[in-house]
Amino acid sequence: MSGFSEDIKKFNGIYKLPVNTAPTLDVGVPAAERMAAFKDILLEEVHEIDEIIAAQKAGKDPLEVLTMLADLLGDIQVYCASEMAKFGLPLDQVLSIIMQSNFSKLGADGLPIYDERGKVMKGPNYWKPEPKLQAMLTEMTTTNSSSK
Repeated sequence: MSGFSEDIKKFNGIYKLPVNTAPTLDVGVPAAERMAAFKDILLEEVHEIDEIIAAQKAGKDPLEVLTMLADLLGDIQVYCASEMAKFGLPLDQVLSIIMQSNFSKLGADGLPIYDERGKVMKGPNYWKPEPKLQAMLTEMTTTNSSSK
C-alpha cells in the first residue's frame, strides 16, 4: 500500500469519514445518496477549471496558474481516493489494473493511437479493466467473508 493510500485512511479517520477494508456499499448512508453527493463535489471542482482557464487567458503568472492547477488536480485525486476508502476499494490495486489496461491500448506498432483531440484510442490488444476489477473485488469479498 502506498503512502498516499495510508494518508487517505488517516484523513478519513480524522474527519470521521468511513474507512472500509473490504468492498462494500454500506457507507453509513444509502450508497446512491453518497455517490450523488460525491458527484456534486466533483462538479464543483471541475467548475474551478474555468477560473484557471480565465487566469491563463488573463495573462496571470505561469507559476500562479500551475499552482492553481496543481491544487485542483490534487483535490480531485484526494476526493476520489477518499471515496474509494469509504467503499473499501483498494486504491493501489484498482489503479494498477486500470493502468495496465491503458498500456494495452497501444497500437500494433507499440505506439499510442490518438484521436483529433489528443485522447488515447484503443489498440488491437486492448482489454477492458472491468473483468479484472470484478475478479479482484470478488476475491476480496470472498476472502473477507471466509475470515469472519
